[in-house]
Amino acid sequence: MDREFRAAAAAMPGVVSARGERPVFHPGDSIRISTRSPIGHYRVPLYLRGKRGMVEAVIEPAAIDNEEEGYGRNAGSKLHYYRIAVPMTEIWPDYVGSPRDGLRIEVFETWLERI
Repeated sequence: MDREFRAAAAAMPGVVSARGERPVFHPGDSIRISTRSPIGHYRVPLYLRGKRGMVEAVIEPAAIDNEEEGYGRNAGSKLHYYRIAVPMTEIWPDYVGSPRDGLRIEVFETWLERI
């Protein structure tokens, strides 16, 4: 990712886990959003699947997986949501705006892959 984008994203402090659940990812980690295509309801926009980004913050407290909970398959387990910064050039390769421009979105842990 672009150095200016990383610097802008790093200026937003991440949240430290307050309830003892240990997040898998931490602010500054490089990730890729999964490309899977589940049947039914899911919360990750199609245009972001397969895109690279960076974790800006861990969202507290840990939460249930809303996608699984809707089908009664969650059994109360909790993981984290993360605020992910995706550079605009990752979404639109021909983007000519500032390298600091990006999209921020909260994504559940099961959708993220470490890169």
